Order: sequence, then C-alpha cells, then structure tokens
Amino acid sequence: MRQADCIFCKIIAGEIPSNTIYEDDTFKVILDASPASKGHALILPKKHYADIYDIDEEVAGKAMKLAKKLAGHMTEVLGCDGFNILQNNHEVAGQTVFHFHMHLIPRYQNAENNDILMWSHENFSDEEMAQIRDSLSRN
Repeated sequence: MRQADCIFCKIIAGEIPSNTIYEDDTFKVILDASPASKGHALILPKKHYADIYDIDEEVAGKAMKLAKKLAGHMTEVLGCDGFNILQNNHEVAGQTVFHFHMHLIPRYQNAENNDILMWSHENFSDEEMAQIRDSLSRN
C-alpha cells in the first residue's frame, strides 16, 4: 500500500532520488537528506504505515532486527563512537514525515551536536511514581 502524497512512498517508488544503502523486499534504507551526523540513515518500510500505532507487528520486529544489523555495520565502517536508534510518533514527539521510519544516527566524540537527544529530567514524588506504575502495569 502506498500513499500518493507521502514523500517516503515517492522515494521508495523511485520517483524521488535517494542515497540508498540497503534494500530488500520489505525495507529501503536511505541516507537522511538533512543528517544529524555523518552516516545518519532512515529505515523505511516499503508499505505505508503512519507510525508505531499503525505498523504491522511483524514488520516492526523486522525493522528492529535490521536496525541492529545496520548499527553494527555502520559502526564498523564509519568508526563512530556511539549510536542512536530513534523512532518518533506524532508531531509533538518530533515526527515530521507521517510514514513510519527509524533513524540510525552514528555518534562521534566531540561532534558539534552531541546534545541532539538531551532533555531536562522531570521529578515525580514516590506517590506519583507509584500511581504511574500502577496505571501502566499489566497483569
């Protein structure tokens, strides 16, 4: 399935050029056109899924296995010092293209934007933490 107005669907279909680093029947992996670091890549399922809530569980599992495989390969080839695997859902969480994708971001010691994933920590009381835990716990 494809969505006509989706830029990633157009890239997958070959209508927009990309720097493809891997492709199989389920995924196309491209270098990000606006990278956070050298080698920043995107895992794109060939079928259109809007986000984590929409994606088929089997495809999601395959995406994570592919991310692990590529992270090892990219670390070896690029000589990076660390690695982020990131997946955003909805605009408030930073999703800008509404086609499920995973970011593979090699990290380098002393790079200019090493604060790319920093945030301020929030504080919750023990009672609040217990309430959150209990609301999220599944039996």
